[in-house]
Order: sequence, then C-alpha cells, then structure tokens
Amino acid sequence: MLVIRMARAGTKKRPFYHIVVADSRSPRDGRFIERLGYYNPLLPKEKTERLKLDLDKVKDWMKKGAQPSDRVMRFLDAAGVAKRSPRSNPKKAVPRKERKAQEEAAKAAASAAPAAAPAAS
Repeated sequence: MLVIRMARAGTKKRPFYHIVVADSRSPRDGRFIERLGYYNPLLPKEKTERLKLDLDKVKDWMKKGAQPSDRVMRFLDAAGVAKRSPRSNPKKAVPRKERKAQEEAAKAAASAAPAAAPAAS
C-alpha cells in the first residue's frame, strides 16, 4: 500500500520534513518512491516557504491509490485538493481530574435517576 507522508530531515531540535510517497512498510525516514514537497514548521504560518507541495504529482499519486497521512491530508484540505473529515475527541481537552469528577457525577446521577423513575410513575 502506498502512503503520502512526511519524512523527517533536519538536525536535532530543528525539524524539517520532506513530503514523500512511500510504501507503508518502509521506515519513516527510510526508502521512498518520490519526493512531492517539503514542510518547515519553524517558519511563521504566513510565510509561503513554510509548505511547498507539487499538487499535480499529489493528485496523480492519489489516483494511483496512495493514501495521505492525517497531517498531509490537512495540507491538502487547506490547498483545496482533498476534503478531510473532522475528528471528534471532546474528552482530550479536559484534564484527567475533571474528567474523573464528571464521570463520578454522571454515575451518581444515573444511579439516582432509576430509583426516582419508578416513584414518579
């Protein structure tokens, strides 16, 4: 299976990524088929040099069956090439202590609700 993903380049604490087409079994920074662009996360978001993609090559590889990774799919969605479906993970943003307190409150409310339900009937 072919994937369009990022391969890390650059030095320690100075990330730079090449966007490549590779076999899904090959290592992240290992063998790849073709380089499609690059991404430099150290540059400000408004700079055009932060991301460069050859969109024609990306479209050709996607027609051949290459699946983009989630991060590459975000880039393609911003460029208008592909549509990325939004993910829903509402519990990730809530700290663990608050999450446990909410779960306990929900359990207490659930145990109190069935006892009150027959009395109300």
